[in-house]
Amino acid sequence: MNANSKPAIFRQLLKKGTVVMSGAFNAATALLIEKIGFEAVYISGAGLSNGMAGVPDIGLLTMTEMVQQSGYIANAVNIPAIADADTGFGDLPNIARTVRAFESVGVAGIHIEDQEFPKRCGHLPGKKVIPAQDMEEKIRIACDARENPDFLIIVRTDSRAVNSLEDAIERANRYIKAGADVIFPEALESETEFEIFAKEVKGIPLMANMTEFGKTPYISVREFEDIGYSIVIFPLTAFRVAMKSMEEALTELKKSGTQKGFIDRMQTREELYKLLRYEPGKTWTKI
Repeated sequence: MNANSKPAIFRQLLKKGTVVMSGAFNAATALLIEKIGFEAVYISGAGLSNGMAGVPDIGLLTMTEMVQQSGYIANAVNIPAIADADTGFGDLPNIARTVRAFESVGVAGIHIEDQEFPKRCGHLPGKKVIPAQDMEEKIRIACDARENPDFLIIVRTDSRAVNSLEDAIERANRYIKAGADVIFPEALESETEFEIFAKEVKGIPLMANMTEFGKTPYISVREFEDIGYSIVIFPLTAFRVAMKSMEEALTELKKSGTQKGFIDRMQTREELYKLLRYEPGKTWTKI
């Protein structure tokens, strides 16, 4: 396979050290993430649901909608993108179709989770998980469906919040045998739990979700790296900061009737055009 493909590039990043990914909820955000120097970008299902459709992260967007938006993001940047594929958008035939669809639009990999459909945000109560053997079959189908063997199948288990940490560990080891490339334990509740998980789930990259206002305490990238995690995602950090800043600016605009008081807090036209690689008067082509 092509050693310069984005899936291959992401696998090389995993060999170099912990990969830190900020979440993008649109392509412009992804361009900023790349500009700042991140080596990969995360496409958050919550980010797309909240930011693009204005709906909660409960499986309301279809596979087609998620794939289209993920493609815009993945193709806007030169760095690899990993996308959230929820529960795979259906049963076994749908899993295969989901993998092929995401792969066709240029993402480097996806993660699928063992929740029942309709899913819930991983840090909210009321989740349910499917039997482990059903998830194992989903994983095997997903791995068989990819054309590029470097395309990553990341498997998330939500069992910690539903059953126990022990069950999440048991499921993770079963999922590795089924073919998972990376294991993603969702909603662990302490650094100690992450340490225990890493000691019991060996020989495979592990992914940690450092979301805000959830069940997981704030743990730094360095701390995650020290206890053995290869990927750390910040799925909604940029989205939450942007929403708060927009709320404050819109409140001021409504009150004063002018934007003069916060011009210095804006990205300029020149800065935006530079980010988009656009020079007025010249034919635009992506570099």
